[in-house]
Amino acid sequence: MSESNHTRVSVIVPARNEAANIERLVRSLAAQSGVRELLVVDDQSQDGTREILEGLKTGAPLLRILSVESLPEGWLGKNHALALGAREAAGDWLLFTDADTEHLPGSLAATLEIAEREGAGLFSLSPGQLTPTWWERAVIPLVYVNLARLYRFEEVSDPASPAAAANGQYLLIRRAVYERVGGHEAIRNQVLEDVELAKRVKAAGGKLVFLPGAKWVRTRMYRTFAEMWRGWTKNLFLLYGQSLAKILKALAGLFAADMLPQVFFIILLIYLLSGRRSAIIVAGIISSLAVILARQARYLRLVTELGFDSRAAAWRLEGAVILSALLINSAIAYRISHRVEWKGRHYSTGSSA
Repeated sequence: MSESNHTRVSVIVPARNEAANIERLVRSLAAQSGVRELLVVDDQSQDGTREILEGLKTGAPLLRILSVESLPEGWLGKNHALALGAREAAGDWLLFTDADTEHLPGSLAATLEIAEREGAGLFSLSPGQLTPTWWERAVIPLVYVNLARLYRFEEVSDPASPAAAANGQYLLIRRAVYERVGGHEAIRNQVLEDVELAKRVKAAGGKLVFLPGAKWVRTRMYRTFAEMWRGWTKNLFLLYGQSLAKILKALAGLFAADMLPQVFFIILLIYLLSGRRSAIIVAGIISSLAVILARQARYLRLVTELGFDSRAAAWRLEGAVILSALLINSAIAYRISHRVEWKGRHYSTGSSA
């Protein structure tokens, strides 16, 4: 990368009650070459986020703290914070990234080089996901394996394909492209602001580049099961195109591929251990075990390709059960209750569903 490229990126971070994450994020970004300014938008935090940010200023001279005074009518909180940061930014590239991410050494220089080499208008990564608890290992990898089928990296990055997607945890966009498509102002009430922005960029003729990003950035999305439940309830129905048919297809796939073979195996094994031996039962056990092992091997490969710890594959059955419940709950939130909750705010889904 030439010397003139070293300070071209304005980094914009929305932060609402991120005391557990914000120091790690700021330090990881302050160590990157290529940062012109680091704009953290404190979105009415009540947990000490602001105090932590103030204490980081000495060691991070590029850090600027912006404040959200109130949430305007018709806006979602994250979209408003991102728009506020973009208005203050001076770089000709904007990196929107979440407060719960950690940026590995050299990541910004590497991704900016790829974005410029590929002529990208918008470059996005799907970060590596940290999953320290059993419920994270069960659900998060399975969600991302399924999303990788819905939004294939190669299709999103193909200008000839209509597929468009991005991950707001790491979204690098040329400022001129951002302004041409209306920025976050144009998608102020969209829950999936990252995907909507990508759709607008591709529709306007801009090139998308979407890649797995575990070697550049990582995140732990949720720290409690309740937070994970709210987060995926908010997002899943939209990620499945607001389509009940797609939700039902996903549920059928989870049941047939991830649950039924294991349940069938357990039932037959109980019959066998209870003394009801027959050639049919033995054959059923052998065939169901073969199916389980084959599917497990494939899932292990997909999980590791996305950068997850291979041990997460052991929780596939539990993940399928929880993900099925999440899909149903997300559909209910958008089609029946018309309401989702995130970061202590409640939003009507009437405009999105």
